[in-house]
Amino acid sequence: MMGERAVAQEALFYEFSLERHVPASHLIRAIDRFVDLSGIRAHLRPFYSEIGRPSIDPELMIRMLLVGYCFGIRWERRLCEEVHLNLAYRWFCWLGLEGSVPDHSTFSKNRHGRFRDSDLLRELFETTVRRCIEEGLVGGEGFAVDASLIKADANTRRAPCGASPDAAEA
Repeated sequence: MMGERAVAQEALFYEFSLERHVPASHLIRAIDRFVDLSGIRAHLRPFYSEIGRPSIDPELMIRMLLVGYCFGIRWERRLCEEVHLNLAYRWFCWLGLEGSVPDHSTFSKNRHGRFRDSDLLRELFETTVRRCIEEGLVGGEGFAVDASLIKADANTRRAPCGASPDAAEA
């Protein structure tokens, strides 16, 4: 006998915990163990006005930046969408289910303005590296960076004889 789909009345109250829905093995939990942003507000205080409407929490924006860097989300519009949709990212950013994600344009203005002017991101990076050294995650004896500048030769007129412009790109 074919059963009918039961259409139930929606519950008046829901019990939901983000804490229970983010697995203990999720990378975001491991990252959260090492994130200490307690000094951000004091560091940024001179870059905020004493009057006007309240700003977006700078710790939220830094946590969102970390999500973007750690999970390869390179565009702010996409980052805001992902934080809005992903329960683990919401947990990491302390948004809960009802917290609103900042608009990507506000996010960009702060990243290019206050954060850059205050040198906050450099200090945050140095603090994170120092903490990783203390925890034994990295040695701290040396590092290497490849910042080679290579001049692009993308002029299709100088491509080898018989090569199509598309072949030069391959």
